[in-house]
Amino acid sequence: MSFVDHVSVFVRAGDGGDGCIAFRREKHKPLGGPSGGDGGRGGDVRFIAASRITTLLDLQYKRTLIGEHGEHGRGKDQYGKGGADLLVTVPVGTQVFDEETGELVCDMTVDGEVVVVARGGTGGRGNMHFATPWDRIPRRAETGQKGEQKKLRLELKLLADVGVVGFPNVGKSTFIAAVSKARPKIADYPFTTLVPNLGVASLGPERSFVIADIPGIIEGASQGAGLGLRFLQHVERCRVLLHVVAPDPGEGRDLVHDYDVLVRELATFDAELAQRPMLVVVGKCDLPEAEDGLEALRARLAPLGQAPLVMSAATHEGIHEVLIALERLLLDAPPPSRKPRMSVLTRRKGRGQGQDELDDELDDELDEAAEDEAAEDEAAEDE
Repeated sequence: MSFVDHVSVFVRAGDGGDGCIAFRREKHKPLGGPSGGDGGRGGDVRFIAASRITTLLDLQYKRTLIGEHGEHGRGKDQYGKGGADLLVTVPVGTQVFDEETGELVCDMTVDGEVVVVARGGTGGRGNMHFATPWDRIPRRAETGQKGEQKKLRLELKLLADVGVVGFPNVGKSTFIAAVSKARPKIADYPFTTLVPNLGVASLGPERSFVIADIPGIIEGASQGAGLGLRFLQHVERCRVLLHVVAPDPGEGRDLVHDYDVLVRELATFDAELAQRPMLVVVGKCDLPEAEDGLEALRARLAPLGQAPLVMSAATHEGIHEVLIALERLLLDAPPPSRKPRMSVLTRRKGRGQGQDELDDELDDELDEAAEDEAAEDEAAEDE
């Protein structure tokens, strides 16, 4: 199944039904008077958060969401039936932004949470409501109100206790595969992981936590380099960060430099991330090169009151100690802030990178869908 964490949709709630103009004409009931009923209310468009799904894939293929219209009122005091609400299931951790203003509409972080993103129009009143002693045969009724319509952008930010961050090919996927039942793709080349992976690490009964394997971060990621902003957003939801640095015999990496770059990129993306509880681990400790920069890294972290741990996900050396340290950090770590944040694409625009061709094509599709719906409504009204 494909992992989709960004999608734009056009939502339109149902229109309210029109009120009816009718008069009672029944045997043995002279002077029956007006009997036009009210129109039904249009259906809402509601998003419901569900932990059983982890991707916005379904909405990638259904980008126009329309609630049911309310029925028109009828004679004999009959009210029109209200339109059914449209329920759309989205993953827990989905943020909904207004496409035009960039405003955060809702942040769905609780399983089962329901949010109305577009309200249906109210039905119009029939002429039975307009009878007065001075106007006993009213020939007027109200038309139903139009339902709300919006362009929305949905962004998924995974909810996890621990976020594993680091340069490409430092052993993040191997680590999450070693401590959980997750089976991410593992290979000996950079950017093997192209989508975030979730796994549950367990230390015993009622001692488990969720770990997210974030695709590799490189220098300049906060400006869009590499996989850039698209996956940095998933770090925002994590209560604790696990910084993995590792030697690379072919690249000649410096552990201190890699650590400083990671911290700088996270702080540039969101200053709050630099203050998030973190644990620094040197991976691939089974390699001889792991000892080269370990002392320098310890000296770099000593003023911060931290000491790096060492592990080898391939041989499972030091894995248990890392999990114990993460569990201790989680006991005192506060939940991440739920303050409103601008969308990732809004940040990208602010840096002058603009929308890509795919977003332009999507906007055109949404505009065409909206125009088609308007044309259909006009044709129905003419009939």
